[in-house]
Formats: sequence, C-alpha cells, structure tokens
Amino acid sequence: MVSATYDGFPAAVGVSRLRVYDWPAVDGRPGGGTPHLHLACGEGYVVTAGRGAVQTLTTSGYQETPLEPGTVAWFTPGTIHRLVNEGGLEITVVMQNSGLPEAGDAVLTLPPDLLTDAETYADAIRIPSDVPEAEQAAVARARRDLATRRFLELRGATESGDPKPLAEFQRAAADLVRPLVDAWERRWRDGARAATSATAAHLAALRDKDERYLTEARVAATGPTARGRFGMCGRLDVYPGI
Repeated sequence: MVSATYDGFPAAVGVSRLRVYDWPAVDGRPGGGTPHLHLACGEGYVVTAGRGAVQTLTTSGYQETPLEPGTVAWFTPGTIHRLVNEGGLEITVVMQNSGLPEAGDAVLTLPPDLLTDAETYADAIRIPSDVPEAEQAAVARARRDLATRRFLELRGATESGDPKPLAEFQRAAADLVRPLVDAWERRWRDGARAATSATAAHLAALRDKDERYLTEARVAATGPTARGRFGMCGRLDVYPGI
C-alpha cells in the first residue's frame, strides 16, 4: 500500500496575512513596503482589501501591476518587488518552500556598502525586539526608506539603459545567501519535493487500482503564531511551519 509521505499545507507553500505599511514613502506615494527580492522562491499575492500596486524590477525592465480586492498576482525568483499602498491594502501572501521567503530567502535593496557580508547586512536589517513598539516602527520605516531610495536608483539606471547596477545588486544578493543553500535544500526536500513525491505515488496507486492510501487521510488546522510583527512590507500575521 502507498503511504502518504507529506501531510503539510498543500503544495508545501507558506502563507501570511499582510497589512501593508501606510507610512508615506520617499517618492511621494502614500504608503508601501520595503523593496527586496527572493533568490530561490516565487511569491504570490491574493488581495483581500484596499487598493495599491506592486512595482517590479527585473533585467527585462520595470513594471507596475495594480492591486485591488480579488487580484491574484505572482512573480518568479529574482524579481525585485515593492508594494505600494494607496489605501487600506491587505494581502494574503503565498510563498514557495514552506514560507522560505520569510525565513531567510530575501535580500533588501540596500546600498552596496551594506551588502558586503552577512554580518553587515544582518545589522542593517535588524529590528530590535526589546524596545517599545514605536521604536521598532521607526527602525522599520527607516529601513524601508533606505531600501526604497536604492530601488529607485536601480530602476532609474535600468530604464536609462544601464544594466550594471542591477547586475551588481543581483550578484551581491546571491553572495549573501549562498552559505544558506544547504539548509534551504533540506527545507525543499522535506517540503515541496516530498509533497510532489506523495502526489506521484498517489497517482500511481490510483492507476494500479490501489486506493488503500485513502485510509490514511487526516485533517489539520492552525492559527497565527505571531500577530502584527514588523515585516519587510507591513504588519504580519505569521503562520510558520504549515
């Protein structure tokens, strides 16, 4: 009999609930998140409230995708993305590899001198947990504004036909995360690959008229383990480990 080998959240994706920052941005937009990219994971947005946009930058150029309730938007690894909040923007974020984008697979568009090594970068993005919430908010906002300024510089260079700054950022981001690849591979092996392998086994069993694996069906439920955490793009309700 085929035995299920994966009982995590379907397709080994992670989810979080995001209320995008409404602090006015350095380019005059009424609110928005911190520009960043993921190196190994795609990400999707299911818009549940409000209005806004997601600004994206790749070697193919700059794009702005409107967001409103009901919109589902997604992008592949390597896409620099910045959320813009035009009013009350709330999103359910869907992430590859069991939520890896919120567990290390993200590099903010900080100035080059803050991307030189892991320790320097970690110091630059850290939001202290042992200070009042107002101080945490100030740090998160300053971090966002710093990354937004660099994002605007990268966008300007790309639109003017100079690919070098974006290529240099991509290279620096890859160098920063390369030491984490082994741990990420284990996460992928235990999650997305296990989920795919289980599906393959179930399809084979159905083809062979062996439905006994259905007796192993199970149900699970959970709630957020953290509410209102200061994230890259807004206040997060986090659901780790699903």
